[in-house]
Amino acid sequence: MEEVQLLFRRLLVLFSSLFALVVVLFIGMLYYNPDAAPPINDTLIEPLTLWQPKNVLYELSSMPPLVKQGYFLITETSNNMGPLVIDTNKQFTGNNLACTNCHLKSGTQAGSASWVGVTDRFPQFGGRSNTIGTIEDRINGCIERSMNGKKLPLESKELKAIVAYMEWLGEGLPANRKKEFKGYAPIIIPNTAVNLEKGKVVYTKECALCHKENGQGIHHADASKGYQYPPLWGADSYNDGAGMNRVITSAEFIKGNMPFGQATWDNPKLTDEQAFNVAGYINSFDRPRKKNTENDYPDKKLKPVSTPYGPWVDDFSKEQHKYGPFLPIIAHYKEEYDIIKTK
Repeated sequence: MEEVQLLFRRLLVLFSSLFALVVVLFIGMLYYNPDAAPPINDTLIEPLTLWQPKNVLYELSSMPPLVKQGYFLITETSNNMGPLVIDTNKQFTGNNLACTNCHLKSGTQAGSASWVGVTDRFPQFGGRSNTIGTIEDRINGCIERSMNGKKLPLESKELKAIVAYMEWLGEGLPANRKKEFKGYAPIIIPNTAVNLEKGKVVYTKECALCHKENGQGIHHADASKGYQYPPLWGADSYNDGAGMNRVITSAEFIKGNMPFGQATWDNPKLTDEQAFNVAGYINSFDRPRKKNTENDYPDKKLKPVSTPYGPWVDDFSKEQHKYGPFLPIIAHYKEEYDIIKTK
């Protein structure tokens, strides 16, 4: 009998609970106002897509004509505006490098002075000229130094095409991604001079496969298309006025990009010290001379500390300006001129 009473009580509790639930639902439906319900944010249920740089080869056939011309100028530079051009009036670069030998993946690779969004950063102040410079000025600086050539005329179709290509690369770049594509991966500068022997070890292990033991690189199978892997020193490389001839700048580029296909700006393979030493080793070899480098940086206080050519407004040796240690030079400019230098 007690078991029957217990079962009855449990059924009563269950029935009471169900009845209360039905009452609550009925009241809720009675007073429900669909117009007062908070709107559904459709953007929350849309799939999130991460912006990516242009797939240049995929879009090659649909590029605007001027953009496409810019693409071929920067990827096959030597036979479009360099030593392999038949028309001498179109020979602007002095070596057989392509612009994309340094600005990797057709200028889209972060950490290799990417051109994605670069036109939005100009005009900007440049210490080397001590003036506000345009994107055209910056391109011509690279033509004169990294490409060991002569300036493109401002009205030239070549210069307009290169700028058009750069602008095309930056289309749709979100504001929060701009920093990612700017400049190189920073390094912590060692408080020592470059160790050339250690640099040679790194070069032999990590660099020589592509750039060869003699630093002269490897041509494409079709040599008219220039270098697949560029020479790092010698007559066909960048000249001594190029930014890559500065150890700190070169080390930043190397850290974020080399060995090619293995390192990225946010996942490098080499340590800061290894990149620093191998940059010094590469820049210890002869390369073309740029004329009139003494006129660079009219305000000599603005000269990067690893600029290997004078004059300077300090008493540090030429050897130290080329190979370091650089931290004492950086400290000197902070103390003497209240200038904070990072390279």
